[in-house]
Amino acid sequence: MKENGQKDLKSQKGKRTRMRRVLTALAVVALVLVCTAGVCFLYVNDYYHRTGDVPGYLEDTNQVKVSEFEYGLFFDGSGEDTAFIFYPGAKVEYTAYAPLMQKLACQGIDCFLVHMPGNLAVLGQDRADSILDSFDYEHWYIGGHSLGGAMAASYAASNLDKLDGAVLLGAYPTKSLKSEAFAVLSVYGSEDTVINREKLEAGREYMPQDYNEVCIQGGNHAQFGNYGEQDKDGTAAISREEQQEQTVSAIVEMVRGQ
Repeated sequence: MKENGQKDLKSQKGKRTRMRRVLTALAVVALVLVCTAGVCFLYVNDYYHRTGDVPGYLEDTNQVKVSEFEYGLFFDGSGEDTAFIFYPGAKVEYTAYAPLMQKLACQGIDCFLVHMPGNLAVLGQDRADSILDSFDYEHWYIGGHSLGGAMAASYAASNLDKLDGAVLLGAYPTKSLKSEAFAVLSVYGSEDTVINREKLEAGREYMPQDYNEVCIQGGNHAQFGNYGEQDKDGTAAISREEQQEQTVSAIVEMVRGQ
């Protein structure tokens, strides 16, 4: 009987030990999850905010009507057959690109400015699907800035038959965009010290025959949008307005030249 009692005691102690280990493991997992969630929350809420007179570009003008759609803002100008889907740069408030979209819409290119989850285009790369399915245009272009440009290029690589071209601002592709009916425009600033120049050069091997590259002298990485200075970027030698005007001219030339 004594031996049986000792066995029962040892069994109970073993169960309690295993239970403590299980509870400790669960506590560690819970702590890791809480910390991870906290880090993710801080990361996605630490982003570049729009600056300057951006709110004025979110209102209707005599030439452009601005309205909301499922995933962002629609800039409806005088054009009827050509549209441009735009993916913002990483951790940049998407409305910071409203001035650029307004200027394009004034030139007859309707624009869809896409709001990405957590301000990260990598989390909403396929949002162009809904736009292509919901709106009727004869010619479609997609593009974006920085990471947004990379994700736009990635989307385009899998949907070359649905699009006429891509516009990469301070960005480069990592997949082939080669197609006889597809055009690519790459625009970057001479003072851009954010973009990886080696990868920019390597990206040229993925370009189609109809490819044009524009280096804006004096431009930098951040001035494609209106969100102030970007960390590790070079100092621009031209104004934000000038950089955006040159960008618009290059895009319009590409679209009209196809």
